[in-house]
Amino acid sequence: MSRVKLIDAQSTPGESKPVLDDVTATFGMTPAMFRAVANSPAALRMMWAGFGALGGGRLGARLGEQIAVLVADRNGCEYCLAAHTALGRKAGVPADDMSRAQAGHSHDPRVAAALGFAAKLVENRAQVTDSDVEALRTAGFDDEEIVELVAHVALNLFTNYVNVALEVPLDFPKVALREAG
Repeated sequence: MSRVKLIDAQSTPGESKPVLDDVTATFGMTPAMFRAVANSPAALRMMWAGFGALGGGRLGARLGEQIAVLVADRNGCEYCLAAHTALGRKAGVPADDMSRAQAGHSHDPRVAAALGFAAKLVENRAQVTDSDVEALRTAGFDDEEIVELVAHVALNLFTNYVNVALEVPLDFPKVALREAG
């Protein structure tokens, strides 16, 4: 059971309603995570705007979803792992590629570099080295894409923290977290 009230998208008054209406129109339902975050109109606006901005970014939806499942797995966030696995599949990422991304791996060297960097950001609390950033450049990322990659990780950290800390109930098909180690 959620530690905060899950706001009903149909009867929400005030500032959260237009955002929840957009979320519902986009997903065809109102995911529980958005219903939890709707307790704070400011946080809901920030999160939805972040998804919109990054969704239109240069990294693309496929890589964004692969980064999201890696971050979710590293943080033990079953909600985000389930949601982003489903969204990755919808974006055209094969199931085995989503599973590999969850583990931090890819057959595509560019995706592998992005996942490796994202894992270091999460595991080392952003304490990366010059050589870590240079490895991204060697894989073909420019400064805009590197900053965008950091933004993807940061947005996913926020959603992971919301879902884990507030025990948001799962409303996407469950995906098993990897065992640590």
